[in-house]
Parts: sequence; structure tokens; C-alpha cells
Amino acid sequence: MARWIAGLDGCRGAWAGVLIDLDDPARWRCARFARVADLLDGPEAPVIAGIDVPIGLPDRVLGGGRSSDRAARAFLGPGRSSVFPVPPRPAVQAASYDEAKALSRAHSEPPFAPSIQCWNILRYVREVDGLLRERPSLRPRLHEVHPEVAFFRLNGDRPLAAGKKGPARAAGLAERRALLAIAGLPEALILSEPPPKVAADDHLDAMAALVVARDLALGRAEPLPKAIERDSYGLPIVIWAPAPPRA
Repeated sequence: MARWIAGLDGCRGAWAGVLIDLDDPARWRCARFARVADLLDGPEAPVIAGIDVPIGLPDRVLGGGRSSDRAARAFLGPGRSSVFPVPPRPAVQAASYDEAKALSRAHSEPPFAPSIQCWNILRYVREVDGLLRERPSLRPRLHEVHPEVAFFRLNGDRPLAAGKKGPARAAGLAERRALLAIAGLPEALILSEPPPKVAADDHLDAMAALVVARDLALGRAEPLPKAIERDSYGLPIVIWAPAPPRA
């Protein structure tokens, strides 16, 4: 039987998804999914999926963020700003931005409030958190990743030369495609057009998540941090990085 794996990245109210057969990499599929459950319950039923969204939400955040976020920032060094501070669970579940700011300050030490950019993506966090709490059987299949952590690792633990947005966007996307090739993804997949309503950078970020999913399935992905904490619902607080690229 085929062993499918997947990578997911948020994209304008939905999810950019990439799937591949671990035993036959010539078989792959890209699509835009309205919900994470649509991919996990889809025809491929991937055994492992990497997703660019925080999993594991502390009830109270101490010391400047989740342990996984602190570890990822230390790993990225100059690129640390790409890892945004995840507010505590009560703030994530807030009904409004003002309520989220108040709850975050009340449940963090030192107190901090999420930015409006963070608030706008918390809908994705709530979706995944709710899914994993309601369906515990999915927990072994869905794992938190961070595309910039993945690309940094694939670049030999060095910052990339160009960003994926702004004036250097074309160079940044080309650099990321080259790193995905080094990671061993099929050329046809790397050069594929994004699905409708999926941006090119989200498409490539989903592939980076796919690389981490592959290494998780093969038992060679690395946790950040090495000592994995769990939240009050038993969800792991960890960001997974791919294995170092082979020379």
C-alpha cells in the first residue's frame, strides 16, 4: 500500500497542500484545502503531515514565548524575527482582538500582547487546536513545522541570500526551489504551478513542510527543543526541523 505524506501552509483563508507517495515519489498531488481535516481525511490519508501552524498552547506563557519558539529563534539567529510569539491559550480562544490582547497580557510573564498580524492568523491556530483536541487519533499524524527553519537547515544552517517577498522575491523563490531539489523532492513537483488561489511562496513553504514530514516518517527529523513539553491537553510544544542535507 502507498504511504502518503503531506505538507501544509496557510494561504488566504485556506491551506496550500502538497502530498507525495513516500515509496513512489513520482506520485504527488498539490491542492488548496478549505480545512486541514479535508487533507487528512482525503483519499491519500497521509500517515504524516507537517503543518506551518503552532501546535501546543501553554495556558500561561513565561520567559518570552513557548519553548519551541525560543529554540527556533536561537536556531535561526539573524532570521529569528520570522518566528512570531504565540500568545497563551486563553488569548488564542478570544472572541476579539481587544480581548486577545487583554488575556495575553494577563497570562504571560513578562506581559505581551499579540500583534494584529498575529491575531489575523490565530484562526488557523484555533482550527488545528480544535481538530487535535476533538480527534486525538490525528495527533500522531500532524506535526508543527516552520518553513524558515526548514529552509535554513537545508541551506546548511545558514541564512538564505534573498527573501520570498519584496524586490528580491524572484531570487528568493529560485533559491528555495534549489534547496528543495537538494532535499530530494522531484523536479516536476518543485516546478509545478501553485493551485488556484495559492501564492507561489505558500506553495514552496508547503513543500518545505513536506520535506520535514518525510524526515519525520523516516525517523530522522530533529525537534526544537530536544526536551519536548506538552500543554494541558497533552499536545506537544515542538517545532520539527529536517535532517541536515547530505553532502
